[in-house]
Amino acid sequence: MPKKYWEDFGVGFSFRTASITVTETHIVNWAGLTMDFYPLHMDKEYAARTIFKERIAHGPLIFGMAVGLVGMTGIAEDSVIAWLGVDNMKMFAPVKIGDTITVEVEVIDRRETSKPTQGVQTWQYKVYNQKNEVVMGLLMKFMMHRRPQDS
Repeated sequence: MPKKYWEDFGVGFSFRTASITVTETHIVNWAGLTMDFYPLHMDKEYAARTIFKERIAHGPLIFGMAVGLVGMTGIAEDSVIAWLGVDNMKMFAPVKIGDTITVEVEVIDRRETSKPTQGVQTWQYKVYNQKNEVVMGLLMKFMMHRRPQDS
């Protein structure tokens, strides 16, 4: 039996994660893992000539780190059956080497399914930098366990 259920997360439930500083090592490891060696992320001289004036983190890296920061909270415990996808992911500002990110999460929608043992929720993620600026936003959708009904 799961420890937490769909019913434990009502619309409006929110929390904030711990923070992490994005390092050059994160960016280099991500590039190696994904084969994304685009010069804006990897070439200091190239990046210096862009509007950013320096290397920036890959957007998908920030998404991955946000997912990890939320997972590390343990808040959902074992309530999630499956990840159903992400909608409306947008980068609002660059994340540079040395920036520190934190994620704020709010349950913005939940619905029952045809199966009484499952429900779907949408969690809004906002990723902030150390200046409290939103750098990324997205909507995560999860299939979750429903609390068993007494017979």
